[in-house]
Amino acid sequence: MNRVLIIDDDKGYLKFIRKYVEEHFPALQVETCDNALLGLKAIATKPELLLLDLEMPDMDGKKLLTYAIGHGLNKNRIIILSGHHADVLHQQFPMGSCLAVLNKHEARQKVVLDMIFNSLQEKEVP
Repeated sequence: MNRVLIIDDDKGYLKFIRKYVEEHFPALQVETCDNALLGLKAIATKPELLLLDLEMPDMDGKKLLTYAIGHGLNKNRIIILSGHHADVLHQQFPMGSCLAVLNKHEARQKVVLDMIFNSLQEKEVP
């Protein structure tokens, strides 16, 4: 089962996204972490897909991205999430620095996330 790790300090968002993925992409295993520092240990287990919130109190998503890549996680398996507009995110994370940067509250961005989840789920189908 492909494992998706989501690190975000917004517990409401984590609850929502976990339930959403479990209902719509049952072949994926979802793990969530609401603390960036505790997320470091989970990153070391090398999930198939890592979603990182950009703004967190203890350690921001940019530092977690650097940590994950430094510990062998392919940057093309990492998505940065934020409440900022996607254009702002693209300035901070140029193309090629990670798989995608997405505004987690914008409906059009959710379509992209769905496509990624779907692709990952299809890899699981025998």
